[in-house]
Amino acid sequence: MDMNDNKKMIINLEGICFKYPGSNKTVIDNLNLKIHSGDRVGIMAPNGSGKTTLFHIIMGLLIPDTGTIEIFGKPVKTEKDFEHVRHRIGLLFQDSDDQLFTPTVLEDVAFGPLNMGKSRDQAKKIALETLENLGLSGFENRVTYMLSGGEKRLVALATVLAMQPEMLLLDEPSAGLDEKTKDRLIDVLSKLDLSYILISHENHFLYELSHSIYIMENGKIFKGGKAHHHWHTHPHLSHEHE
Repeated sequence: MDMNDNKKMIINLEGICFKYPGSNKTVIDNLNLKIHSGDRVGIMAPNGSGKTTLFHIIMGLLIPDTGTIEIFGKPVKTEKDFEHVRHRIGLLFQDSDDQLFTPTVLEDVAFGPLNMGKSRDQAKKIALETLENLGLSGFENRVTYMLSGGEKRLVALATVLAMQPEMLLLDEPSAGLDEKTKDRLIDVLSKLDLSYILISHENHFLYELSHSIYIMENGKIFKGGKAHHHWHTHPHLSHEHE
């Protein structure tokens, strides 16, 4: 019996194919992926593997050419369907500058709750609590574009968490960070009571935070195995089609 049989399915992708308009290159190639409540899935994915495209398909930012998408047990096809998805799944972009667009940190972090119908007072309270939980108390009046890369990454994560999602999609969250900030991010993410998919090409970061590992190559996903925290050996991952 599959251990996941008793856990709620969050994401179910079947037969997903995608090409960008005007291109002959298949970016996502007959991809299948199932994510259940409680899963912390790591995906090893080099640039050009289709990783960001995959996340954008899950969020409805791109529409696949073929295949079916079910999220939280319901088929999602229309923009209205995906609006509900975006309220429940948070996407951390690879480039923090794509996520941060208001003058101050507090405005950025409060934007999501305000957009979801919270009052100004409620949104401010949620934003301040989220910043505190990430060790960013005192950042609320900082000018966003003047933050360091690591600070931007943590604030970008705060903007996602302030929307109180049920699941996270994390696109290369450790890229460009120094070791101290990476360790801090590992500490923050490991304490979250959330399911997530974490895409990275950094083995250490991936293995610290994942229960199971997949490999993404040429628009396909392969099952890698369970994550083991042993750094003296290189992980040997089998290529089973998932």
